[in-house]
Amino acid sequence: MTMTTRIDISKPFPPFAPIEAILPHRGTMLLLDSIGALSEESLRAHAFVRSDAWYADAEGAMPAWIGIELMAQAIAAHVALSAMRRGATARPGVLLGSQRYEALRPSFAGGSRLVVSATQLLQSDAGHGAYECAIAIDDVCCAQAVVKVFQPTDFRSFIEGSVSS
Repeated sequence: MTMTTRIDISKPFPPFAPIEAILPHRGTMLLLDSIGALSEESLRAHAFVRSDAWYADAEGAMPAWIGIELMAQAIAAHVALSAMRRGATARPGVLLGSQRYEALRPSFAGGSRLVVSATQLLQSDAGHGAYECAIAIDDVCCAQAVVKVFQPTDFRSFIEGSVSS
């Protein structure tokens, strides 16, 4: 799978709000640290691998399987910032999954600065979406996936229906 990024990094981009103002995640579940770039269809975010974090293994690394959550948070940030640009509020959404999450290493070393990119491939009026995502360290791809998401029009009913079935 070859990942592409459609962000034009030659153009300056404005500073973004703190990540806490963009994502609903809080505390130790907020894995992204900042937004680096945004376009209509793409986002690039940064995450710092903390050796003392809840996810850290004995060597202080982040297991690569957490990368899917980093990708999901990058997608959520893209959705939220896109809504903010339109003067709207993003609807809550859920990660449906990925047909294939490919980690090219078993973990991301403690102290590493991860660059997480998400490029929208599909967005339906019904709320289904797909994003091509990648995680890189020093411009080297470490993980990649096409991630599928869903934003139901009535999130509460969707969740209640999911729990009761």
